[in-house]
Amino acid sequence: MRALRWAVLIAAGSVVFAGCGGGGGSSSNATTSSSGALAALKPKPGKHGGSVTLLSSTDVDYLDPGHTYYTVGYTVLYATQRPLYSFKPGQTEPVPDLAAGPPEISPDAQTITVKLRPGVRFSPPVNREVTSKDVKYAFERAFTVNVSNEYTTYFADIVGAPKKPGSFKSIQGLQTPDDHTLVIHLSRPSGVGVAAALAMPITVPVPQEYAQKYDEKKPSTYNTHVVFTGPYMVKNDAAGNLVGYRPNSSIQLVRNPNWDAKTDYKPAYLDSILMRTNASDLDVASRQALEGSHMLTEDPPPANILKRAVTSFKGQYVTIPSGGFRWLPLNTTIKPFDNINVRKAVLAAFDRDAVRQARGGPFVGDLPSHFIPPGIAGFEQAGGAKTSSLDFLRNPHGDMSVATAYMKKAGYPGGRYTGNETFTMVTENVNPGRAQAQVAQAQFAKLGFKVDIRAVSQATMYTGFCQVPSKKLLSCGDAAWFKDFNDPQSMLEPTFKGAAIQPNGGNNNLAQLNDPKIDAAMTRAATLRGTGRLTAWGDIDQMIVADAPAVPLLWDKTTVLESKDVQGAGDAYTDTFNLAWSSVK
Repeated sequence: MRALRWAVLIAAGSVVFAGCGGGGGSSSNATTSSSGALAALKPKPGKHGGSVTLLSSTDVDYLDPGHTYYTVGYTVLYATQRPLYSFKPGQTEPVPDLAAGPPEISPDAQTITVKLRPGVRFSPPVNREVTSKDVKYAFERAFTVNVSNEYTTYFADIVGAPKKPGSFKSIQGLQTPDDHTLVIHLSRPSGVGVAAALAMPITVPVPQEYAQKYDEKKPSTYNTHVVFTGPYMVKNDAAGNLVGYRPNSSIQLVRNPNWDAKTDYKPAYLDSILMRTNASDLDVASRQALEGSHMLTEDPPPANILKRAVTSFKGQYVTIPSGGFRWLPLNTTIKPFDNINVRKAVLAAFDRDAVRQARGGPFVGDLPSHFIPPGIAGFEQAGGAKTSSLDFLRNPHGDMSVATAYMKKAGYPGGRYTGNETFTMVTENVNPGRAQAQVAQAQFAKLGFKVDIRAVSQATMYTGFCQVPSKKLLSCGDAAWFKDFNDPQSMLEPTFKGAAIQPNGGNNNLAQLNDPKIDAAMTRAATLRGTGRLTAWGDIDQMIVADAPAVPLLWDKTTVLESKDVQGAGDAYTDTFNLAWSSVK
């Protein structure tokens, strides 16, 4: 879900620079939209003091930095923790955070060295300086079954890294020659991608002497005892219990007394932030932010409120080019969707513009012709903003004649599905996700498929259903993927590589695409540098599109709202407001 690029890597001959702007269809000005929106996010100077309330429709997945993976968790994490690298709002260049400078990659791309910044301290009750051993432990705990997470796919090439989650073990390829140096040894020349991923939460330091007793639980209970390194912390007591966290209700952020502004680039204007994580009615929450005081929203507003905001509340919304895509995965393991011609028929029939209208119209994003989105390296190599040359993806409003032809190729002489099975699609129980799923249901019906919608909370949609292959769902009706870092590998490998399928949950390859040719191409592309890297991932994008495992719905843009007395800082990395840069006017 996030973004990264390094000037140092460009100098070293790798190319991890951002692709041009935004796009969709064949619009001639599409390539300027994302870059212009990104420039508009450059934060203004703020006033120190005051507090705001952030309204969110869902709780964090985890506060534990080794576990959290979704937007709300990232919102908290990048205000309360210091990974090795992080981002200023309005920029795609990462800056050293816990690190003292950019990562040094060896000429053979198999060793990465990171120097840590001195003077960064853990919050109470740990109260000591962070060392490289704390980052090493953060990596090692992430590979255990008790803290098993989705980050380790990017770090699997570390020498000695476990192939699957197990008990805690020291990892040979992580070395700490002194308290302020971390050296990462890799088993193959994948240093470019691994270095790019060092802005992710897995690099947030964790003090072993404090956390180990919690990590020995299955699952780890560190989630409710986390210590912090950033300007804010979740309010805790003397024992480290997070008394400021009320699950599915609220999270109270207060200043971290051990944070030293001289060691950080973040201004941390606000004195405190209350996150209401039970603001599930987005209509109500959006109106409260627009018409009330000292409020921000975490979620995009429903279509009707979005229209009202952009016409009547100018200056109270921020549009963020998210560097992500929304897609409707088709489960390639269930019949008849294991037949590529059936999948092509679905894509051909699909009115993708109707989905965009259900979400709020052109303001919410551009119609894609492939998966790598604008603003991500490899976008142009994958086809850029050009209209697709594939007949089943050419018409954004759908083409029933093409769809019918593919159904006939799939063995349905009448051009429609003739079976009796009812398929299940899971989606969010609030708009716009629910409205999007209803549009998708109608598209399937055009080809004779009966699809039932099961609407659940956002908090359980992924972890309880979409990411669990044993549920045998046809689709996830409101699936979205946002950059982990600004490299095409982070967009395509977790979502479409067969080797990334997690059969027991935590699976992000929602279509369960398992194409050996695509897997082999990804494995090779992960080791490349320079323009060859981007060309290879662009070709892989086109291979995926040709397999028709999903309907590409949107290159997403996120709009969030603020009260008139709040100066929110939109963040293109977390796709919402950056709390460490927002302020009260």
